[in-house]
Amino acid sequence: MKKLIYFFSLIMLLFACGTKEDDQTNDIFKQGKIDPNLIPNTIGYVPMFPFFTNFSNPVDVYVGYDEMVYVVDDNGLNVLDQTGKIMQTIPIPGATDVTQDRRLHTYVIGRVNDPLLGNRAAVYHLTQTATSNYTFVDTLIHPINDESRNTTANRGADDEAVEFTGIATLADNSLYVTRKGPRNDVNSFVRPDNGVLIFNENGTNTGFALGLNPETPSLKSAIGISSIATWCAPPQRLQGMSTSKNFLITQAEQGKSIEFRTQVITVVDDPDAGTEYLETPSLLVQDKSKADRFLYESFRFKNPEDCYVSPDNLGYIFVVDSETDSLYVFTSLGLEGVNPPANSGITKQVIVSFGGKSADGTNTGPFSFNDPSGVCYNRKIIYVADKKNNRICRYKLSTDLE
Repeated sequence: MKKLIYFFSLIMLLFACGTKEDDQTNDIFKQGKIDPNLIPNTIGYVPMFPFFTNFSNPVDVYVGYDEMVYVVDDNGLNVLDQTGKIMQTIPIPGATDVTQDRRLHTYVIGRVNDPLLGNRAAVYHLTQTATSNYTFVDTLIHPINDESRNTTANRGADDEAVEFTGIATLADNSLYVTRKGPRNDVNSFVRPDNGVLIFNENGTNTGFALGLNPETPSLKSAIGISSIATWCAPPQRLQGMSTSKNFLITQAEQGKSIEFRTQVITVVDDPDAGTEYLETPSLLVQDKSKADRFLYESFRFKNPEDCYVSPDNLGYIFVVDSETDSLYVFTSLGLEGVNPPANSGITKQVIVSFGGKSADGTNTGPFSFNDPSGVCYNRKIIYVADKKNNRICRYKLSTDLE
């Protein structure tokens, strides 16, 4: 507690004596100012003020390998420094999602108007987005960049209805892109619209996650995928970058009863069978002596919009649900909650998920969200794209403040 008191005193001193342009005060803005009245008595997340504002319906947030904060809203791709200052906005039509690979190449999901094909789902590939000299390298367009469609005709309105919904990169800079759409015939030689496309770092379509059922809910289905995350994420590290190809997806299709809307898909490279995409049944184990709630609890989520995996040794899984207006936190084993402090005497994971309405019945408080649509984690700070509150909220675990 003495450390906390000293920390708060330091913050007040800096804000009294400096300006936002001072190096020391800039560091406070990066780390976030803390209201001591909002620190929980036990373990929980603490808001890091100021929240980032001046957005129009922000739907995704991502802290890149270049240390910039990327926010996608109605205006396109906003590039922020870590104090929340918007450095520039890059217009991207219909932008919804953003990620970055280890080369500092940035990918943004949006739409493109093609004179021959019409309005189509697209992935914009950019470089130097941390500078004013950003460059558009390439654009992946549906269905042109799906190699299974090389010999099929344009499907007109059905192709226009296809959406790219999530994007994530791996350690080798390959790219996962999730897709949803109306055509999902599993017996066709053409891939179903619902699924995960795989591209190499040059933008070549090298594969598709086979075996994920596009229509029937199961432990490895792909029904209305809304987001995807991998175990490889910023910051850049010389050692310890995960080379796993496994991925986490969320399914937000509201027209079907989906028991497990958030799923971990285990990817295995077999020299004989090729790459296999498998369910992860170990997450069905629900040991009540270790946790009270679980990732694979039946109907745990209603409308999960985004997910993220912390790339550190903790490997926490974060999910935001726009129907419950909440942020959920799980371990890599699917246990809800964070690890209890050493010598605390607590034997179970401590649930720190939060959201919903404030005590005054609104969704505008520091622990409330209104249609949360994006989430990411970087250097112990969680960022949430709080869409209808037009803000990016930041939080740090109370045990990380000391």
